Amino acid sequence: MRNRVLKTEDGRTLCARCAIADRPWTRMRGLLGRASLAPDEGMLFRPAGSIHMFFMRFPIDAVFCTRDLEVLRVERDLQPGRTAAAKGAKVVVELAAGAAAGVAPGDRLVLVE
Repeated sequence: MRNRVLKTEDGRTLCARCAIADRPWTRMRGLLGRASLAPDEGMLFRPAGSIHMFFMRFPIDAVFCTRDLEVLRVERDLQPGRTAAAKGAKVVVELAAGAAAGVAPGDRLVLVE
């Protein structure tokens, strides 16, 4: 799976090691089986408009975005066993809990090589 850097439009690094889950198997597997996420690590799901936390062992921040990575909704500290979605979302970024601090609807994110 390839990794990219995910930044806010103003240049702040949101996720230094963002895995891109854009194939059926990587989207299905997601973060399952992991015990935690490092503060600088995350996963971008494309296409996706909703997520579930079934069988997860730790909370995350979920950022729901348009196809162009404009933030629609931020679900902070999403606990295991829960679900979340955003109308119109085509991309979901899963980050370590607390890593989405300062991100709000209307912000734009940028993927960098």
